[in-house]
Amino acid sequence: MKIILDAMGGDNAPDANIKGAINAINKIKAEVILVGKEEIIRSKIKEFTGKEIEEVSNRLKIKNATETIEMEDTPTLAIKHKKDSSMVVGFKMLKEGKGDVFISAGNSGALLTGATLIVGRIKGIDRPALAGILPAHKSQLLLIDAGSNTNCKPINLLQFAQMSSIYLRNTYGIKNPAIGLLNIGTEETKGNELVRESYKLLKEKSEELNINFVGNVEGRDAFSGKIDAIVTDGFTGNVFLKTTEGLGKFVKRTLTESFMANLGAKISYLIAHKPIKSLSKAMDYKSYGGALFLGVKKPVVKAHGSSDALLFEYTLIQAEKFVENKAVDNMIEEFEIKK
Repeated sequence: MKIILDAMGGDNAPDANIKGAINAINKIKAEVILVGKEEIIRSKIKEFTGKEIEEVSNRLKIKNATETIEMEDTPTLAIKHKKDSSMVVGFKMLKEGKGDVFISAGNSGALLTGATLIVGRIKGIDRPALAGILPAHKSQLLLIDAGSNTNCKPINLLQFAQMSSIYLRNTYGIKNPAIGLLNIGTEETKGNELVRESYKLLKEKSEELNINFVGNVEGRDAFSGKIDAIVTDGFTGNVFLKTTEGLGKFVKRTLTESFMANLGAKISYLIAHKPIKSLSKAMDYKSYGGALFLGVKKPVVKAHGSSDALLFEYTLIQAEKFVENKAVDNMIEEFEIKK
Protein backbone atom coordinates (compact mmCIF):
# COMPACT_ATOMS: atom_id res chain seq x y z
CA MET A 1 0.00 0.00 0.00
CA LYS A 2 1.18 3.54 -0.79
CA ILE A 3 0.02 6.69 1.01
CA ILE A 4 0.58 9.96 -0.86
CA LEU A 5 1.12 12.92 1.50
CA ASP A 6 1.10 16.55 0.37
CA ALA A 7 4.22 17.74 2.20
CA MET A 8 3.64 21.40 1.37
CA GLY A 9 -0.04 21.85 2.32
CA GLY A 10 -1.26 23.31 5.62
CA ASP A 11 -0.47 26.10 8.06
CA ASN A 12 2.50 24.27 9.57
CA ALA A 13 3.97 22.82 6.37
CA PRO A 14 6.39 21.37 5.63
CA ASP A 15 7.73 20.75 9.15
CA ALA A 16 4.59 19.22 10.69
CA ASN A 17 3.85 17.11 7.61
CA ILE A 18 7.34 15.64 7.48
CA LYS A 19 7.63 15.08 11.25
CA GLY A 20 4.24 13.35 11.21
CA ALA A 21 5.40 11.04 8.42
CA ILE A 22 8.64 10.22 10.25
CA ASN A 23 6.70 9.45 13.45
CA ALA A 24 4.11 7.32 11.65
CA ILE A 25 6.34 5.28 9.38
CA ASN A 26 7.11 2.60 11.97
CA LYS A 27 3.48 2.45 13.14
CA ILE A 28 2.04 1.59 9.73
CA LYS A 29 2.83 -0.98 7.05
CA ALA A 30 2.32 1.33 4.08
CA GLU A 31 4.89 3.24 2.07
CA VAL A 32 4.59 7.03 2.49
CA ILE A 33 5.36 9.25 -0.50
CA LEU A 34 6.08 12.87 0.45
CA VAL A 35 5.10 15.16 -2.43
CA GLY A 36 6.77 18.57 -2.60
CA LYS A 37 10.07 20.32 -3.19
CA GLU A 38 12.58 17.50 -2.89
CA GLU A 39 15.49 19.65 -1.74
CA ILE A 40 13.43 21.07 1.14
CA ILE A 41 12.02 17.66 2.16
CA ARG A 42 15.47 16.07 2.21
CA SER A 43 16.89 18.97 4.20
CA LYS A 44 14.09 18.82 6.78
CA ILE A 45 14.41 15.07 7.25
CA LYS A 46 18.15 15.49 7.87
CA GLU A 47 17.40 18.33 10.32
CA PHE A 48 14.80 16.32 12.27
CA THR A 49 16.53 12.93 12.35
CA GLY A 50 20.20 13.55 11.64
CA LYS A 51 19.86 11.00 8.82
CA GLU A 52 19.26 10.91 5.10
CA ILE A 53 15.75 9.82 4.06
CA GLU A 54 17.07 6.46 2.83
CA GLU A 55 18.48 5.79 6.31
CA VAL A 56 15.23 6.66 8.10
CA SER A 57 13.11 4.04 6.29
CA ASN A 58 12.96 2.29 2.93
CA ARG A 59 9.20 2.99 3.00
CA LEU A 60 9.65 6.78 3.07
CA LYS A 61 9.87 8.24 -0.45
CA ILE A 62 9.85 11.63 -2.18
CA LYS A 63 8.04 12.81 -5.32
CA ASN A 64 9.31 16.19 -6.46
CA ALA A 65 6.78 18.99 -7.10
CA THR A 66 7.99 22.55 -7.69
CA GLU A 67 4.82 24.53 -6.89
CA THR A 68 2.52 24.96 -3.89
CA ILE A 69 -1.18 25.85 -3.79
CA GLU A 70 -1.59 28.53 -1.14
CA MET A 71 -4.59 28.98 1.15
CA GLU A 72 -5.52 32.26 -0.55
CA ASP A 73 -5.44 30.81 -4.09
CA THR A 74 -8.68 30.53 -6.04
CA PRO A 75 -9.40 26.76 -6.05
CA THR A 76 -10.30 26.16 -9.71
CA LEU A 77 -7.57 28.43 -11.07
CA ALA A 78 -4.98 26.87 -8.77
CA ILE A 79 -5.82 23.32 -9.88
CA LYS A 80 -5.81 24.29 -13.57
CA HIS A 81 -2.67 26.44 -13.59
CA LYS A 82 -0.42 25.06 -10.86
CA LYS A 83 0.04 21.71 -12.57
CA ASP A 84 3.32 20.97 -10.77
CA SER A 85 1.95 21.80 -7.32
CA SER A 86 2.22 19.17 -4.59
CA MET A 87 -1.58 18.85 -4.55
CA VAL A 88 -2.09 18.37 -8.30
CA VAL A 89 0.89 15.99 -8.58
CA GLY A 90 -0.53 14.00 -5.66
CA PHE A 91 -3.96 13.78 -7.27
CA LYS A 92 -2.48 12.62 -10.59
CA MET A 93 -0.48 9.92 -8.82
CA LEU A 94 -3.66 8.74 -7.10
CA LYS A 95 -5.62 8.68 -10.35
CA GLU A 96 -2.84 6.79 -12.16
CA GLY A 97 -2.69 4.13 -9.46
CA LYS A 98 0.72 5.22 -8.14
CA GLY A 99 -0.79 5.50 -4.67
CA ASP A 100 -3.81 4.20 -2.77
CA VAL A 101 -4.85 7.29 -0.78
CA PHE A 102 -3.99 11.00 -0.89
CA ILE A 103 -3.73 13.25 2.18
CA SER A 104 -3.52 17.04 2.22
CA ALA A 105 -3.99 19.79 4.80
CA GLY A 106 -3.97 22.42 2.08
CA ASN A 107 -6.64 24.67 0.55
CA SER A 108 -9.99 22.89 1.13
CA GLY A 109 -11.61 24.35 -1.97
CA ALA A 110 -8.71 23.29 -4.16
CA LEU A 111 -8.75 19.83 -2.59
CA LEU A 112 -12.45 19.42 -3.39
CA THR A 113 -11.93 20.78 -6.92
CA GLY A 114 -8.95 18.52 -7.55
CA ALA A 115 -10.70 15.47 -6.14
CA THR A 116 -13.70 16.14 -8.39
CA LEU A 117 -11.91 17.18 -11.60
CA ILE A 118 -8.85 14.91 -11.49
CA VAL A 119 -9.92 11.84 -9.51
CA GLY A 120 -13.61 12.06 -10.45
CA ARG A 121 -16.96 11.66 -8.71
CA ILE A 122 -18.72 8.38 -8.11
CA LYS A 123 -21.59 8.10 -10.56
CA GLY A 124 -24.83 9.28 -8.99
CA ILE A 125 -23.22 11.64 -6.47
CA ASP A 126 -23.62 15.32 -7.31
CA ARG A 127 -21.20 16.68 -4.70
CA PRO A 128 -18.54 14.89 -2.69
CA ALA A 129 -18.52 15.89 0.98
CA LEU A 130 -16.13 15.91 3.91
CA ALA A 131 -16.96 13.27 6.50
CA GLY A 132 -15.23 13.98 9.80
CA ILE A 133 -15.26 11.78 12.90
CA LEU A 134 -15.90 13.41 16.29
CA PRO A 135 -16.07 11.89 19.79
CA ALA A 136 -19.48 11.11 21.30
CA HIS A 137 -20.73 9.42 24.47
CA LYS A 138 -19.28 5.89 24.45
CA SER A 139 -19.11 6.09 20.64
CA GLN A 140 -18.28 8.46 17.82
CA LEU A 141 -20.15 10.86 15.56
CA LEU A 142 -19.73 11.30 11.82
CA LEU A 143 -20.25 14.89 10.67
CA ILE A 144 -21.08 15.42 7.00
CA ASP A 145 -20.54 17.92 5.39
CA ALA A 146 -17.67 19.21 7.55
CA GLY A 147 -16.79 22.08 5.25
CA SER A 148 -16.54 21.38 1.51
CA ASN A 149 -19.94 22.60 0.20
CA THR A 150 -21.03 25.91 1.69
CA ASN A 151 -24.15 26.14 -0.49
CA CYS A 152 -26.28 23.01 -0.77
CA LYS A 153 -29.59 21.78 -2.12
CA PRO A 154 -31.86 19.22 -0.44
CA ILE A 155 -30.68 16.52 -2.89
CA ASN A 156 -27.11 17.07 -1.66
CA LEU A 157 -28.08 16.50 1.98
CA LEU A 158 -30.01 13.39 0.96
CA GLN A 159 -26.91 12.03 -0.77
CA PHE A 160 -24.77 12.96 2.26
CA ALA A 161 -27.11 10.86 4.41
CA GLN A 162 -26.93 7.96 1.96
CA MET A 163 -23.13 8.09 1.74
CA SER A 164 -22.72 8.25 5.51
CA SER A 165 -25.04 5.25 5.94
CA ILE A 166 -23.02 3.16 3.47
CA TYR A 167 -19.73 4.30 4.97
CA LEU A 168 -20.69 3.55 8.59
CA ARG A 169 -22.15 0.15 7.74
CA ASN A 170 -19.15 -1.05 5.75
CA THR A 171 -16.25 0.62 7.52
CA TYR A 172 -17.39 0.72 11.14
CA GLY A 173 -19.73 -2.27 11.15
CA ILE A 174 -22.78 -0.29 12.35
CA LYS A 175 -25.69 -2.33 10.96
CA ASN A 176 -28.35 0.39 11.02
CA PRO A 177 -26.66 3.76 11.63
CA ALA A 178 -28.90 6.51 13.00
CA ILE A 179 -28.75 9.56 10.73
CA GLY A 180 -29.90 12.94 12.03
CA LEU A 181 -30.39 16.31 10.35
CA LEU A 182 -28.73 19.20 12.22
CA ASN A 183 -31.34 21.81 13.09
CA ILE A 184 -32.34 24.42 15.67
CA GLY A 185 -35.24 22.26 16.86
CA THR A 186 -36.63 18.76 16.49
CA GLU A 187 -39.98 19.71 14.92
CA GLU A 188 -40.50 19.28 11.17
CA THR A 189 -41.36 22.95 10.75
CA LYS A 190 -38.14 24.26 12.33
CA GLY A 191 -35.14 25.58 10.42
CA ASN A 192 -34.49 27.48 7.21
CA GLU A 193 -35.82 26.49 3.79
CA LEU A 194 -32.89 24.14 3.04
CA VAL A 195 -33.36 22.19 6.27
CA ARG A 196 -37.15 21.99 6.00
CA GLU A 197 -37.03 20.77 2.38
CA SER A 198 -34.21 18.34 3.21
CA TYR A 199 -36.27 16.92 6.06
CA LYS A 200 -39.18 16.24 3.70
CA LEU A 201 -36.90 14.58 1.14
CA LEU A 202 -35.14 12.43 3.74
CA LYS A 203 -38.44 11.34 5.23
CA GLU A 204 -39.78 10.45 1.78
CA LYS A 205 -36.69 8.59 0.48
CA SER A 206 -35.17 7.06 3.63
CA GLU A 207 -36.82 3.63 3.33
CA GLU A 208 -36.08 3.35 -0.39
CA LEU A 209 -32.42 4.27 0.10
CA ASN A 210 -31.95 2.24 3.30
CA ILE A 211 -31.32 5.31 5.47
CA ASN A 212 -32.26 5.13 9.15
CA PHE A 213 -33.35 8.77 9.31
CA VAL A 214 -34.20 9.72 12.91
CA GLY A 215 -35.28 13.30 12.21
CA ASN A 216 -33.95 16.68 13.28
CA VAL A 217 -31.21 16.81 15.90
CA GLU A 218 -30.19 19.86 17.92
CA GLY A 219 -26.51 20.53 18.41
CA ARG A 220 -26.70 19.84 22.14
CA ASP A 221 -27.94 16.29 21.47
CA ALA A 222 -25.43 15.43 18.73
CA PHE A 223 -22.93 13.87 21.15
CA SER A 224 -25.45 11.81 23.12
CA GLY A 225 -24.24 8.55 21.58
CA LYS A 226 -27.70 7.95 20.12
CA ILE A 227 -26.79 9.47 16.74
CA ASP A 228 -24.21 7.89 14.42
CA ALA A 229 -24.08 10.63 11.79
CA ILE A 230 -25.30 14.18 11.56
CA VAL A 231 -26.03 15.76 8.17
CA THR A 232 -25.77 19.45 7.31
CA ASP A 233 -24.42 21.87 4.70
CA GLY A 234 -20.68 22.55 4.66
CA PHE A 235 -20.92 26.08 6.06
CA THR A 236 -22.92 25.05 9.12
CA GLY A 237 -20.91 21.86 9.48
CA ASN A 238 -17.58 23.67 9.52
CA VAL A 239 -18.82 26.14 12.15
CA PHE A 240 -20.11 23.19 14.21
CA LEU A 241 -16.80 21.34 13.82
CA LYS A 242 -14.57 24.25 14.84
CA THR A 243 -16.84 25.21 17.74
CA THR A 244 -16.64 21.63 19.00
CA GLU A 245 -12.85 21.59 18.72
CA GLY A 246 -12.63 24.94 20.50
CA LEU A 247 -14.86 23.73 23.33
CA GLY A 248 -12.69 20.64 23.76
CA LYS A 249 -9.57 22.80 24.09
CA PHE A 250 -11.35 25.08 26.57
CA VAL A 251 -12.46 22.19 28.80
CA LYS A 252 -8.98 20.63 28.83
CA ARG A 253 -7.30 23.95 29.61
CA THR A 254 -9.79 24.82 32.35
CA LEU A 255 -9.40 21.42 34.00
CA THR A 256 -5.60 21.68 33.91
CA GLU A 257 -5.57 25.18 35.41
CA SER A 258 -8.11 24.21 38.08
CA PHE A 259 -6.03 21.26 39.28
CA MET A 260 -2.84 23.33 39.34
CA ALA A 261 -4.40 26.20 41.31
CA ASN A 262 -3.20 25.17 44.79
CA LEU A 263 -1.83 22.28 46.83
CA GLY A 264 -5.29 20.91 47.65
CA ALA A 265 -6.24 20.88 43.98
CA LYS A 266 -3.00 19.09 43.08
CA ILE A 267 -3.69 16.41 45.69
CA SER A 268 -7.22 16.00 44.27
CA TYR A 269 -5.69 15.54 40.82
CA LEU A 270 -3.63 12.60 42.05
CA ILE A 271 -6.88 10.86 42.97
CA ALA A 272 -8.82 11.83 39.85
CA HIS A 273 -6.07 11.85 37.19
CA LYS A 274 -7.12 8.61 35.46
CA PRO A 275 -10.70 9.66 34.62
CA ILE A 276 -9.44 13.14 33.73
CA LYS A 277 -6.92 11.69 31.28
CA SER A 278 -9.66 9.50 29.84
CA LEU A 279 -11.89 12.56 29.35
CA SER A 280 -9.03 14.52 27.85
CA LYS A 281 -8.27 11.74 25.36
CA ALA A 282 -11.93 11.39 24.38
CA MET A 283 -12.19 15.14 23.69
CA ASP A 284 -8.95 15.32 21.72
CA TYR A 285 -9.99 15.69 18.08
CA LYS A 286 -6.40 15.00 16.96
CA SER A 287 -6.75 11.32 17.75
CA TYR A 288 -9.57 11.06 15.18
CA GLY A 289 -7.34 12.12 12.27
CA GLY A 290 -8.61 13.83 9.13
CA ALA A 291 -11.87 13.79 7.20
CA LEU A 292 -12.50 11.49 4.24
CA PHE A 293 -13.95 12.98 1.06
CA LEU A 294 -16.95 10.74 0.45
CA GLY A 295 -18.16 10.65 -3.14
CA VAL A 296 -14.89 10.48 -5.13
CA LYS A 297 -13.51 7.38 -6.86
CA LYS A 298 -10.33 7.08 -4.77
CA PRO A 299 -9.65 7.78 -1.07
CA VAL A 300 -8.87 11.46 -0.45
CA VAL A 301 -8.33 12.68 3.12
CA LYS A 302 -8.47 16.30 4.26
CA ALA A 303 -6.26 16.88 7.28
CA HIS A 304 -6.91 19.93 9.47
CA GLY A 305 -5.34 23.07 8.05
CA SER A 306 -3.65 23.68 11.40
CA SER A 307 -2.43 20.08 11.73
CA ASP A 308 0.68 19.56 13.83
CA ALA A 309 3.02 16.55 13.63
CA LEU A 310 0.83 14.49 15.97
CA LEU A 311 -2.28 15.05 13.89
CA PHE A 312 -0.45 14.14 10.67
CA GLU A 313 0.74 10.98 12.39
CA TYR A 314 -2.81 10.00 13.37
CA THR A 315 -4.11 10.91 9.91
CA LEU A 316 -1.56 8.63 8.21
CA ILE A 317 -2.57 5.76 10.51
CA GLN A 318 -6.23 6.49 9.78
CA ALA A 319 -5.63 6.66 6.01
CA GLU A 320 -4.11 3.19 6.03
CA LYS A 321 -7.26 1.89 7.72
CA PHE A 322 -9.45 3.61 5.10
CA VAL A 323 -7.70 1.67 2.36
CA GLU A 324 -7.68 -1.62 4.28
CA ASN A 325 -11.42 -1.30 4.98
CA LYS A 326 -12.11 -0.56 1.28
CA ALA A 327 -14.21 2.47 2.22
CA VAL A 328 -14.34 3.85 -1.32
CA ASP A 329 -14.70 0.47 -3.04
CA ASN A 330 -17.75 -0.27 -0.89
CA MET A 331 -19.18 3.17 -1.66
CA ILE A 332 -18.81 2.57 -5.41
CA GLU A 333 -20.33 -0.91 -5.16
CA GLU A 334 -23.39 0.18 -3.18
CA PHE A 335 -23.92 3.64 -4.68
CA GLU A 336 -22.88 3.24 -8.30
CA ILE A 337 -23.12 -0.39 -9.41
CA LYS A 338 -26.53 -0.91 -7.86
CA LYS A 339 -27.95 2.19 -9.51
